[in-house]
Amino acid sequence: MVDVGAKADTERIAVARGEVHMKQETFDLIRAGQIKKGDVLTVAQIAGISAAKRTSELIPLCHPLFLSKVDVDLALDESIPGVVITATAKVTGKTGVEMEALTAVSVAALTVYDMAKAAEKTMRIQNIRLVEKHGGQSGDIVNE
Repeated sequence: MVDVGAKADTERIAVARGEVHMKQETFDLIRAGQIKKGDVLTVAQIAGISAAKRTSELIPLCHPLFLSKVDVDLALDESIPGVVITATAKVTGKTGVEMEALTAVSVAALTVYDMAKAAEKTMRIQNIRLVEKHGGQSGDIVNE
């Protein structure tokens, strides 16, 4: 791991986003709450938050962080059709939270797939990316 001991603690925020694309029929089942495994969006939200908290266990050289906030929002988007996932992670510390936000989106997307795979196995997880980050030595970055 990189030594961040000499860095000052600063507030750091990262926002990541991704999508799960699916057939209209699967989208309609999720919207109607008719997926057999249960409430897809709520379960995926909890999975994303839990994953963000465990990022350092999943990504070998990530520093363990004491997160002050993790928010995972899942929105149905009929134009895809699919689910748009946005995760925000916040910490006051010596290193950024980009990986935590990206991990939250990734695991939430995998959970959507897992919950709905009985209805459709051709769903596509796409476009997982860092949308913005604030704080730290590199300053603010806004990609969208």
